[in-house]
Amino acid sequence: MSHITGKVTYVDISGGFWGIVGDDGAKWHPQNGLPASFRQEGLRVQASGKPAVAAFGISMWGQQMDITDIKKL
Repeated sequence: MSHITGKVTYVDISGGFWGIVGDDGAKWHPQNGLPASFRQEGLRVQASGKPAVAAFGISMWGQQMDITDIKKL
C-alpha cells in the first residue's frame, strides 16, 4: 500500500488525464482516473492505494496506481 501527499495536475499527453505529483516528486497516474471533484489543478490531496501491477498505458507518465482512498487537504 502506498500513501501519497501531493498536488493534482492535468497531464496533456495521450489525450490528457489527471495525475498526482507527490511532495517527493514521484508521479502517480490513477489507473481509473480521479473523481470529478478532485480534478482541479494544484489541489492538495492525500491518497492511498496499490501500485498497479503489469499495468501498461500509452501515456508513459508516472506509476499507475489503483487508488483506494483520496481526500482533499
